[in-house]
Amino acid sequence: MSTPSTSVEELLLTADQLLTARTGATAAGRHRGASLALRTALEISIDRVLDAAVPGLAGTTMRAKMLCLHCYTGAETARRTHAVWAHLCLGCHYHQYEIGPTRDQVHTWRTEVGELVGTLTH
Repeated sequence: MSTPSTSVEELLLTADQLLTARTGATAAGRHRGASLALRTALEISIDRVLDAAVPGLAGTTMRAKMLCLHCYTGAETARRTHAVWAHLCLGCHYHQYEIGPTRDQVHTWRTEVGELVGTLTH
């Protein structure tokens, strides 16, 4: 997942850099990498919210955390968080028979994650 020194802001910046880069890895690789950075940033934000409410919840699965999130944030925020997290999970995984996420999809997810991180941290 992340190292203790990795911040949400650094992960969002990494996603931005991967989305704007035109050299290095393939476009599909950059899009998957950006998806992974976004998912990690979102998961860290979720962990912070839940840890503040119920210390020790960090050991549970992210699916269980998504269910708990409804109790500690607004229903709409929890719904949006779960939806974008599910999309990011799919975007991170490589399947030979699927085309990876497009730049536009990842850019949309980046916008949503940025908004949710702001909402979850306040």
